[in-house]
Amino acid sequence: MNVLKSIVAAGLITGTAFVLSAQAQQNSQLQRTDLVHNDISAPGLKIVQARVDFAPGAISIKHSHPGEEVAFVLEGSIEYQLEGRSPVTLKTGQSLFIPAGTAHIAKNVGDGDASELATYVVKRDVPLVVQEK
Repeated sequence: MNVLKSIVAAGLITGTAFVLSAQAQQNSQLQRTDLVHNDISAPGLKIVQARVDFAPGAISIKHSHPGEEVAFVLEGSIEYQLEGRSPVTLKTGQSLFIPAGTAHIAKNVGDGDASELATYVVKRDVPLVVQEK
């Protein structure tokens, strides 16, 4: 059974890498570095933590996640546009909760580089990033 879990996990990591690679090709001014990727004790859930670096003016694709996200701005100013809400701009040291399945866009609106620490509690066995139209 552990072999099966390992194969499934490898497939998911590959699938996530493919989606992120496609995202990077669309916007080479974003760089995502996964820091933690682990199952948690809650049934059917995992935690993923990543650092996302934004070049000046960089903007993400419109996307959602199969679970909650907490975004913490490490550097710079990042504007978050959550579907159905007014945009909010966060500066270094501020954080934002993004509900599961909420489509959103993140944009570096500062003068220099920006980065965030993104922590996700998401469903296992599904892609982390879902591109929205």
